[in-house]
Amino acid sequence: MSDALQTAGLAAAPLGAGRLARFAAKAAERHGVVLNDYWQLHEWSISEPEQFWAEVWQQFGVVTSAPYRSVLDRRTMPGAKWFQGARLNYVDQVMRFDDRPGAAVVSIAEDGSRSELSWPQLRAAVASFTSALRSMGIEPGDRVVGYLPNAQESVIAFLATASLGATWAGCAPDYGVSAAADRLQQLEPTVLVAATAYCFDGKLRDRREEVAALVERLGVRAVVTVPRAGLDAEPAAYGSVRHERWNDVCSADSAEQLTTAQVPAEHPLWVLFSSGTTGLPKGIVHSHAGVVAMNLAASALQVDMGPGDTFFWYTTTNWMLWNSVVSSLLSGVTAVTYEGSPFFPTADRLWQIVADERVTVFGTSPGHILGCASQGLRPNEHHRFPHLKQVMVSGAPAPASVYEWVADTVSPSIPLISSSGGTDVVGAFVSGAPPLPVVPGEISGPVLGTAVAAFDSNGEPIRDEVGELVVTLPMPSMPVRFWNDPDGSKYRSAYFDTFPGVWRHGDWVTHTSSGSFVVHGRSDSTLNRNGVRIGSADLYQIVEGPGGVAEAMVIGVERTNGTYRMPMFLVPHAGQVLDDEAIGSLRQKLRTEGSPRHVPDEFHVVAAIPHTKTGKKLEVPIKRILQGARAEEVLSEGAIDRPELIAYYITLAGQWDAEDAHAPKDQ
Repeated sequence: MSDALQTAGLAAAPLGAGRLARFAAKAAERHGVVLNDYWQLHEWSISEPEQFWAEVWQQFGVVTSAPYRSVLDRRTMPGAKWFQGARLNYVDQVMRFDDRPGAAVVSIAEDGSRSELSWPQLRAAVASFTSALRSMGIEPGDRVVGYLPNAQESVIAFLATASLGATWAGCAPDYGVSAAADRLQQLEPTVLVAATAYCFDGKLRDRREEVAALVERLGVRAVVTVPRAGLDAEPAAYGSVRHERWNDVCSADSAEQLTTAQVPAEHPLWVLFSSGTTGLPKGIVHSHAGVVAMNLAASALQVDMGPGDTFFWYTTTNWMLWNSVVSSLLSGVTAVTYEGSPFFPTADRLWQIVADERVTVFGTSPGHILGCASQGLRPNEHHRFPHLKQVMVSGAPAPASVYEWVADTVSPSIPLISSSGGTDVVGAFVSGAPPLPVVPGEISGPVLGTAVAAFDSNGEPIRDEVGELVVTLPMPSMPVRFWNDPDGSKYRSAYFDTFPGVWRHGDWVTHTSSGSFVVHGRSDSTLNRNGVRIGSADLYQIVEGPGGVAEAMVIGVERTNGTYRMPMFLVPHAGQVLDDEAIGSLRQKLRTEGSPRHVPDEFHVVAAIPHTKTGKKLEVPIKRILQGARAEEVLSEGAIDRPELIAYYITLAGQWDAEDAHAPKDQ
């Protein structure tokens, strides 16, 4: 180990074999540096980012029609520009694998039906739908939007859109009309691609009325309907708007030739949206070159995926992990999509797919694994996983019990890798890597090419203390802009106002002396008791799991009368009764495994916790309601998984107001 690593107190993490080691060996030879250890490689990647990203570009064979003049024009944020001068298309990176054997995309429906596209079939399907979009007048810079489930149609529609130099955005058909329009209408799209129905939890949900309403709200020139369960729109359903059916305009047997538009590096590839729980969702614009570079590095170097691997992450088109699954195609990886509930017909559903499809990397959320644990599921009693190399989780901090459950019920030799990132960069800031150790409750380290740290309130880096997660160096996949933000003011205020020139992401983290990270939750939902900050995730790690409750949500509420209330809401496991004795045990567990400051003031047993459509607990909006805000001021109903749950918190806020009104006044 180098003197610098010893001085930093970092344990050696030799690269061993695999794609990461081969990448480092070539880079070391070319640049005359020593890169035998992950920490050496990471330090080089952020001290010489131009060299590092040039290596990614070259070693993974980015296809261009014109080379870049500079990798990075400046290292300051915001405003840094990547790969200027390059002309390329995201789709070209996918189609270079079109002579590979095997499947490119495997799509599985909730009822178990399965379809598969080979690499040549994927090219043909994209070519045919590209031709259809071109006939609808789509040109570079236009927008095509999807109201689609996580299925092969969404993959094809996106790739066809990108091939034309148009910009894609989408959401799942579980969004209501208002929530979908709040996002998609901002883009003034030309074409809508929409499913007529979707299945979830064994039920068919007819969306034909919603599609018709969206066509009117969005003002599109054409609509392409994707039939489900035999449901399709009547010929006159959309008036004068051109209407095509999917099977009439897309064929995997097409003889159409695919020609891609060559666009500048910063050309908009897709627009992703913030959760929209507290206002109109922000449209986050990402570029062709930035997404290609970041995803090639993430797949090959952080996860060690390439041709021959199969990647399955349980997601919907609402979550940025859908974009990650599609982008695994950039590396020649087989992508698996699943359209349906993760617990139908049983909690074993996703594990069955992992086994049947010989998945090598499986991703899900901590909530899904906690749900499996609460139902007593033991996948290794029903399946063997000889191909599975790792299980990945993201979307929320992963408690130690999640790691224990995977080791016990899947395999002790299959690591659980936790990561944390965001829609903002359509990727991760911190994650695992083959050389890094896995410690339950921690994220192994920073992603290559990402200068991530924890800052105190003075903007100074700290270790082994809770601070703000920041990024101090530009990343290729940072947004090129926000939609409808011509002067960039919304973009700057979102990330750069707190620490000028430094990206503040909004997560509380501890950057440990060993180089790992512990995520404590969003900084805007931090618990602050008597001046001591506590991350909500710290409490969830203690109470959630097989020995606790199925799910919990804790809120720190500063009331207008100057008091501070800290309630915790508990969802019991199926068949579990949370009586006074059980809650007393949880209270004691929080006191002993956390601290007296970790113990909430009150506990409420509820049927379920409300989340965003991407699975995040609604901590901040619920806090605002409990502070007295009207629900419609802080929530977009269509962005919530179960809007009916909000009434409980409105009632509770009223009860608190009544208690405050009758409380004795201080003299």
